Amino acid sequence: MTITQPPPPAPPPAPPVVAPAAPPPRRRSVPGRVRTLTGATVAAIALLFTALAVGSSSARDGLQVIGRDAGPQVVATAGLYLALSDMDAQVANALLMGNGYADRRAGALARYESRRSEANQALLKAFQLSGDDPAERRTVQSVLDGLGRYERLAGQALLLDERAGHAPGPPPAEVVATYRQATDLMRMVLLPQAYNLTLENGTIVRRTYDDKAFMLPLLRAAVVVAGLLALGCLLALQIFLARRFRRVFGPALLVATVTTAVALLFGTNVLSQDEDALREAKKSSFDSVLTLARTRAISNSMQGDQSRYLLDKERADTYEHTFLDKSQSLFYVPAGNLETYQAKVTQGETKVLGLLGPELVGPRGRDVAAAFARFQAADAGLRKLALAGRVNGAVAARLTTAAQSFDAYDRAVVALAAQHEAAFERAVGRGENALDNLWRLLPFAIGGIGVLLIAGVWPRLKEYR
Repeated sequence: MTITQPPPPAPPPAPPVVAPAAPPPRRRSVPGRVRTLTGATVAAIALLFTALAVGSSSARDGLQVIGRDAGPQVVATAGLYLALSDMDAQVANALLMGNGYADRRAGALARYESRRSEANQALLKAFQLSGDDPAERRTVQSVLDGLGRYERLAGQALLLDERAGHAPGPPPAEVVATYRQATDLMRMVLLPQAYNLTLENGTIVRRTYDDKAFMLPLLRAAVVVAGLLALGCLLALQIFLARRFRRVFGPALLVATVTTAVALLFGTNVLSQDEDALREAKKSSFDSVLTLARTRAISNSMQGDQSRYLLDKERADTYEHTFLDKSQSLFYVPAGNLETYQAKVTQGETKVLGLLGPELVGPRGRDVAAAFARFQAADAGLRKLALAGRVNGAVAARLTTAAQSFDAYDRAVVALAAQHEAAFERAVGRGENALDNLWRLLPFAIGGIGVLLIAGVWPRLKEYR
């Protein structure tokens, strides 16, 4: 009998190899998330302070150009027109006096020399403002060349007049002919060129203001966006740390958040102040100062037209119309002739246009309007004497009543300009002071927030070491 052995039992299956358990992924990712949130917070804070730095630098550049560099130089350049027009007026005065007003003639010639020096200084400033602009430099050179020709002609007229030794009133024909060449050169060439220089230089201020008026609101908006982003990152970091570590908000991060909010509010307020300061300095002050500088220049030319009216009989009508045109450019009221115009002005016309129209507000503005009316009344009296053939009386009125009323009017314009200049300086100073305060606080804010951020995050990261 055959015995069959049972098959050996199958070996038991090997136990499955179990891989070691991995650490919880949430716990392992906490330091990384802390670092990521901290990095995002640092980047947002850096963006905030970068926007503040760019915005404040842009505002300071605008205040510097308008308030310290180009702005005052443009006003000084506008004085070129005043100096040139007064030079011609003083020559006309000296020729009109003849040998009857020795002291006044000497005073007129001394003022002529003083105005010539002012014109040269203004041309130097205009040349500095021109920079590398070849067109402006050519204009300055052309004015310099023309001024040299004018001085030669005026000198010849004064020398011929002195030799003639005539009584007060119109000088000999030879003197008048030489002076005509000089005054035509001044009125038709030099004064238009001087006015163009002021306009060209004024474009520097206008372009700077337009650029800053466009950029500052955008930069202020960038500061607000960056600040809100930084605050959001700080709050997110604190909430994450409070939930993961089961702690209340950390005092260091709370102080950093408050400091960031203060920096945001202070920075946006400073940029708003600078925007307002630039607007006030340009629109409410600089424009008025420049307008009043032009007003003084045109007014001086008008005073010269009074002397030229008495000096040159053949061109008397021309100078009368020129006087009317200049008067209406300053203080416009509708009138077909000088007599009607002066009657309306002396009656106290209040609805006026022209250069002075927007400036005749407040006590100083009313003083200018009243002084202008008295000047026009004195001019009307002067012309009545001339038309009546009373030449000596007309010359005396020109040198006394008309001159005194003009000086009073000019002082009123100067006082109004000084008021606007003071407002201009205050606006620029206010903007610069706000920027100085911001720049004094920014380094402390940046350093303080950085230290507080490290103090709030570093202890949490050390727990994973």
